Amino acid sequence: MAVALMPCSRVQAQRVEAEISSMEMLVGEQVAITVTAYASDTAKVEFPRKLLLPTDIEVLEAVEEPAVSEGAGNMRHRCSYVLTSFADTLYPIPPIPVRISGKEYETKPLALRVFTVDVDTTNLEKYYGPKDVQTQPMSWADDGWGTPFALSIVLVVLLLIGAVLFDRLKSNKPIMARIRIIKRVPPHQKAMKAIDEIKQERMVTAEDPKEYYTRLTDTLRQYINERYGFNAMEMTSSEIIERLMSTDDPKSLDELRQLFTTADLVKFAKYSTMINENDANLVSAIDFINQTKQENVPTEEVVKPELTEQQQQSRKLRRVLIVALALIGVASVALLAYIGWFMYDLLLY
Repeated sequence: MAVALMPCSRVQAQRVEAEISSMEMLVGEQVAITVTAYASDTAKVEFPRKLLLPTDIEVLEAVEEPAVSEGAGNMRHRCSYVLTSFADTLYPIPPIPVRISGKEYETKPLALRVFTVDVDTTNLEKYYGPKDVQTQPMSWADDGWGTPFALSIVLVVLLLIGAVLFDRLKSNKPIMARIRIIKRVPPHQKAMKAIDEIKQERMVTAEDPKEYYTRLTDTLRQYINERYGFNAMEMTSSEIIERLMSTDDPKSLDELRQLFTTADLVKFAKYSTMINENDANLVSAIDFINQTKQENVPTEEVVKPELTEQQQQSRKLRRVLIVALALIGVASVALLAYIGWFMYDLLLY
């Protein structure tokens, strides 16, 4: 169906052709007319946007394709027109004009035969009019929507429960139990520090032996109290020695017994002592401390606060709420993913 309308140019003859996909069709169907123009690569090709066709033929759309090289400086241009008709007749399609570099070229005329469906007019009772809109019954089980619907309800319930638990957790303030670390000075260090102070004030205490021995024995009593764990401050000298007899070597207690005896005589019997006797008792106190001191005594003590019963219950409740929220979160994510996959599979098939 090609017609050459122009003489050859320098490279190739510029021409247009028209083809129809089918020369026959039923009413309401569609056919395509393809118009092809051959021209040089420098030529400008313009296809018509509207066609002069018979009244009962409609142009549904026009699609122009990109130009394709034919080689040797020639290009092929193509445009397709989609037609339809609803009238039963034979239609002549006039030539289609195409402008190439400002000059108009025409295709050869075509024809289109449109047929209609045969209707038996003698038996009109066989034909029925349009039916009314009917309600299609829906079955959740048969249609497959029952499972995602039920799971959606479960998901909503879980989210509501999670919201209530989160609000409860937010209103229940956490209990901050702080652990205290107390630094402790070993008993022998405190005792030696007190004895050093007594030594520095020896000239003053020498004038008042009662004060001297009172301070010295109080230092030893405090040391014994912290070192051995019994209340030496409220015990007599003999009771202290008797109590220490079960823990220390009796021979190492002779000098300590002599010190307490001298101190009792000075404090209660107004016994007068010599300076060298005072120094000897001070040395005895130092020796006793050095012989009985504990080297590897922890200097820090961790004090854990004791929570009340109500605080302990509140802490347990918070732990339960956190675990429950975590489980609800995991279950909700799993349900949401399963519902999404189920609906995707259901809609896909």
